Amino acid sequence: MNDIFGLIGVGHMGGALARAAAKELDPERLILANRTPGKAAALARELDCLSGDNHYCAQNAHFLFLGVKPQMMAELLESIGDTLKKRADRFVLVTMAAGLTIERIREMAGGPYPVIRIMPNTPASIGEGMILYTAEGVTEEELDTFLTVMKGAGRFDPLPEHLMDAGSAVSGCGPAFVYPFIEALADGAVACGLPRAKAQEYAAQTLIGAAKLVLESGEHPGALKDAVCSPGGSTIAGVRALERSGFRSAAMEAVIAAYEKTKELGKN
Repeated sequence: MNDIFGLIGVGHMGGALARAAAKELDPERLILANRTPGKAAALARELDCLSGDNHYCAQNAHFLFLGVKPQMMAELLESIGDTLKKRADRFVLVTMAAGLTIERIREMAGGPYPVIRIMPNTPASIGEGMILYTAEGVTEEELDTFLTVMKGAGRFDPLPEHLMDAGSAVSGCGPAFVYPFIEALADGAVACGLPRAKAQEYAAQTLIGAAKLVLESGEHPGALKDAVCSPGGSTIAGVRALERSGFRSAAMEAVIAAYEKTKELGKN
């Protein structure tokens, strides 16, 4: 099987996925392209792989990543549509555009092509991403190849397409909700006299450890919270302050707002 990976768009997310793929692929099996050619060429030099324009990618890649924003997808697929139609070999489109269904991608591309839809997040840049995926028209061999090559990006989880928008509202948008929380924890510690660098380190590592404990223990977050809260102690006093300020409600509303915006992007 032609297992060349081609990425059109090497911004923050596309670049992160390219770096993950480069860990598993021989250099000649990875092609990068970008609206600004110099950006793709620079990353290709860093990864010791190939670069070219969008059409070169579309002509040669078996797995063709469409790393552009939802509002730019129609323009991209229209520009490479003829190139895709002229191909006699099999290929798979890989989309990461929020809100755009596989059906919509096929409509824009002009054919019932095999599609893998992924929703990654920015921690993929350090191999700690949460990447949701679903696929249509893709063989088991192709999916196995895709997951093997991309494993360096982080944790992959299959999800029915009708749940992709809800899932990405947590994992895709979630890092932007977590960073202000880390900053706020550190600010609180600074207000109590801790140096800024130590406050940020302690806050960030605390989130890493707490998150790993949830994943590895399988315990409900509420039970893990209870285990830290001694009767009449400092921790329950802090939890009370969070609840008084509407912490959980604010977090829920952030996810719901992101979900509703994603649905709107898909319609537009």
